[in-house]
Amino acid sequence: MSDLKKIKDEFLSKLQKKLDLSEINKIKSDLFGKNGLISSEFKKIGSIAEPEKKKFASDLNIIKDELQEAINLKLNQIEISEINQKLEKEKVDVTLPERTFIRGKIHPVSQTIDEISSIFSEIGFSVEEGPDVENEHNNFTALNTPDNHPARDMHDTFYLDKNKKKLLRTHTSPVQIRTMSKNKPPFKIIAPGRTYRSDSDQTHAPMFHQVEGLHIDKNINMGHLKGCLNYFIKEFFEIEKIKMRFRPSHFPFTEPSAEVDIGYEIKDGKIIIGEGNKWLEILGCGMVHPNVLKNVKVDPKNYQGYAFGIGIDRLAMLKYGINDLRSFFECDYRWLNHFGFDPLDVPTNYRGLSR
Repeated sequence: MSDLKKIKDEFLSKLQKKLDLSEINKIKSDLFGKNGLISSEFKKIGSIAEPEKKKFASDLNIIKDELQEAINLKLNQIEISEINQKLEKEKVDVTLPERTFIRGKIHPVSQTIDEISSIFSEIGFSVEEGPDVENEHNNFTALNTPDNHPARDMHDTFYLDKNKKKLLRTHTSPVQIRTMSKNKPPFKIIAPGRTYRSDSDQTHAPMFHQVEGLHIDKNINMGHLKGCLNYFIKEFFEIEKIKMRFRPSHFPFTEPSAEVDIGYEIKDGKIIIGEGNKWLEILGCGMVHPNVLKNVKVDPKNYQGYAFGIGIDRLAMLKYGINDLRSFFECDYRWLNHFGFDPLDVPTNYRGLSR
């Protein structure tokens, strides 16, 4: 019996038993975590002789899909069981008097989106939106993402059909494809919205918020990109000076690509953004790859442009001193009452965004 078949049989047998959520998550980690059994098997592919490599990879993918399907089925069963138990126990007495009215607060993520939109509108950007459920072409292919790119793997992407043609978008970049496909250049847009990736811890969530920026016109260069981001960062953090550097990176849809770091220092246990001696990564950016322009029928000989992607939740955490990303999604009114904003206090640049 091969090692792969042993792994499959062992864990399918475990999943037949009555398990709670923590036990299922442990199985998932044992299989698909960074040092999980299936993840380790994938790392072996590069060292396997060419005649055997194709069959090994095919068998491994089949077993991986079978195990993921079994785990998802078990999770669905637990979720349905919990819902049924709640429905049996929970009853609402409609004769009870109504609760005292309490004015709500604006969530920090909503506040941050409004602040970002306000800043970029001042320099000529318009706001575009797109669907959360995307097709594979807009999310990957049109953005110059190769078929074998790791981002397409089921470990990272929530696919909605077996053919992997429908998915929950992994970034807001598909909005730039939709915008450029239905209009003619120049383009100057931002696209804030929800995105989805298979990741969850103190600083990552399976659903998070991102804003995409795109500026396409004649004679656009990296200098325009740097000036735009320098202006945005200073306005958003409401500071007069900012130390910023571009580090070379790689994204399929931009060339050259860069990650942007900003200076900071620690004072009294707090992060102070500005000109400190430490560096903090804040976003990814670059010049739009010519292949992306060709895919939306824009001539790269006449038009160039830049794009950038910013994690909205991360910006909100940095600006407002929020330590745990999971707090954003826990629906705790006490937390919202502390970190939330007055619903009538709309962000505007001229009087200060968050004051």
